Amino acid sequence: MKKENKEPPELEKTEDNKTLIINNHKVPLSNLSKLYWPDEKITKGAMIEYYETMAKVILPYLKNRPLSLKRNPNGILDEGFFQKDAGEHTPSWVKKVNVQSGSEDKIIHYIMCNDKASLLYIANLGCIEMNPWNSVLPKIDSPTYMIIDIDPSDKNTFDQVIETAQVVKEILDKAGAESYCKTSGATGLHVFVPMGGKYTYEQVKNFAYLVAQLTVEQLPVFTSIERSLSKRGDNIYVDFLQNRKGQTLACAYSIRPKPGATVSAPLQWKEVKKGLHPSQFTLKNMKSRLEKAGDIFLPVLQKGIDLKKSLKLLEEK
Repeated sequence: MKKENKEPPELEKTEDNKTLIINNHKVPLSNLSKLYWPDEKITKGAMIEYYETMAKVILPYLKNRPLSLKRNPNGILDEGFFQKDAGEHTPSWVKKVNVQSGSEDKIIHYIMCNDKASLLYIANLGCIEMNPWNSVLPKIDSPTYMIIDIDPSDKNTFDQVIETAQVVKEILDKAGAESYCKTSGATGLHVFVPMGGKYTYEQVKNFAYLVAQLTVEQLPVFTSIERSLSKRGDNIYVDFLQNRKGQTLACAYSIRPKPGATVSAPLQWKEVKKGLHPSQFTLKNMKSRLEKAGDIFLPVLQKGIDLKKSLKLLEEK
């Protein structure tokens, strides 16, 4: 078995390379002038600087969660690839967790992002977006939140996405369940409900399925819960399957490998109205937005709903 690297080598300092020392850990940063967003002239260095600046606010959404690494080492024009296993070159100070892969007799060594040094190490790998699990150690089988992923087709308008989110909120309000919305950073919206790690993935997924069903009942013309593209057609996919163990989505404040360097931005519900568009929130303006509004998404990590009570309230309506 090959020996794990304890400390990455220090890079020769140039305009393109440097090594940061963070909490006594060497974090080599390379190819900083590489254009990750060619049209916008945004470099890899600017992307890493964003995560360095936003580390304090983004880390609570990553800490002690297995990460699926979506890597775009050549920028957004490259399709990129997913990496689940940490690999042998990951520094020893980056936390990892061993998880059995489904029914397969295979162990995946997932990286976890528990500090700023780890965040910048991951970003330097070309991970433009951060994709954590819905659950946190040690309660890896109990998600901390439920997600309704509102995922439009090319034929849907963003106003339809907004209308769908509003209906999801109305249903959750009836269930007495606090909900929080963010842009996906691409074409959709994500609605989160805090669960507090009190329920299994199966219980949370079943609740999400009920909410999705009720949403489609109210908006049958342009929404669907059909996963199959051929069955769904040109409808918005009200995706409840993001609540299965091992599924990941870009977390709050994560950049996306999309034109404009968009960010998955937490929203106040009063903002979820006609005129809203994900392109408004980018790497360039998220810090100033955060300074004005604070972290409005933090309640998703706090006390969860009473699921039994919410189900009963929906049955009564």
